[in-house]
Amino acid sequence: METILFLTHTEADGSLGRAALESLTAAKQLTEALGGSSLVAGLLGSQTEAAVGQLAGVGASRILAVTDEQLAQPRYATDAAAATAICQAAQATAVIAPATSRFNRVLPGVSHRLGGAVDTHVSQLGVSDGTIEVTRWFYRQRLRGRLKRAQRPWILLIDPGCYAAWSGEPGTGAAEAVSSPADLAAPRTQVTGIKAPAADAQTIRPDADLLFVTGAGWTKKQADGQTHVPDAEKLILNFLNATRASLGSSKSLVDLGGEGQAVLSFLTHLNQIGQTGATPRHPKGLATCCHGEEPHTVGWRFVNERRVINTDGTCGWARGKADVLYVADAFAVMKKVNELLAS
Repeated sequence: METILFLTHTEADGSLGRAALESLTAAKQLTEALGGSSLVAGLLGSQTEAAVGQLAGVGASRILAVTDEQLAQPRYATDAAAATAICQAAQATAVIAPATSRFNRVLPGVSHRLGGAVDTHVSQLGVSDGTIEVTRWFYRQRLRGRLKRAQRPWILLIDPGCYAAWSGEPGTGAAEAVSSPADLAAPRTQVTGIKAPAADAQTIRPDADLLFVTGAGWTKKQADGQTHVPDAEKLILNFLNATRASLGSSKSLVDLGGEGQAVLSFLTHLNQIGQTGATPRHPKGLATCCHGEEPHTVGWRFVNERRVINTDGTCGWARGKADVLYVADAFAVMKKVNELLAS
């Protein structure tokens, strides 16, 4: 019998974010599949009341919480201390948590403190022969593996986008307060503020319905024999502002800056999609001026609907890798799309 702990941090307003709600679905389904197992919920944050209400209908036997102002901001020492305290209070044998940047950094260290094991980038939980079996991808999403472990507690970080978000009716309830660890009293690291880009400068939007990917063709010479990088920037940014889509890029485009060539000023390696970049999970994707070869398209395998604009009708995208291929000039197409969006 397993004691399954759903562990998460709360958002700034004390609620659960989408990644947390998706992991909650995974934890609940695993508990139901493992006969005789119990589900415990664990929360850490500066506020937890709203999250407790969201958990009211999930059927958890206990809700544990470490609520402390020191947990308002991500910090390894305080997050690790609070997560360890919750795991110990729950006497958890399996810990299900969202693979956020905050927890990906912290929970491997928590597993070491508890003498357990950890697996990140988990995409599916299941039961085989009465024990937990997890599925995850290796080598930039090229190899899929199924794992079992005898070591407990076993911490599992669920990649966002793999489960539907929990949508149970909110209610009221109270959490059991877990004593704040000593590490929370006087942390050596102080958070003095946050520097973030303006809302209209933020191009990476994980929750967006559409992923818009740019390829190196945007910076190449066009039909008139000239490059039109300023025009490309304007077309792309106008489209992103109108649709609130997330921006991705091929490796070839983000590497151009190191080669002394003209680049799109708002692109960084954080926008990179593909074998050496990110593997997003947006419902729809639109690639423009991309060649569509394997190193690039490997990052698209979890995008449900893929459409492409390319002047080359024989590119890699045309070989069964896209749902729709528009053989056209991306400059002309996106100009018309932006006009339609503006009207």
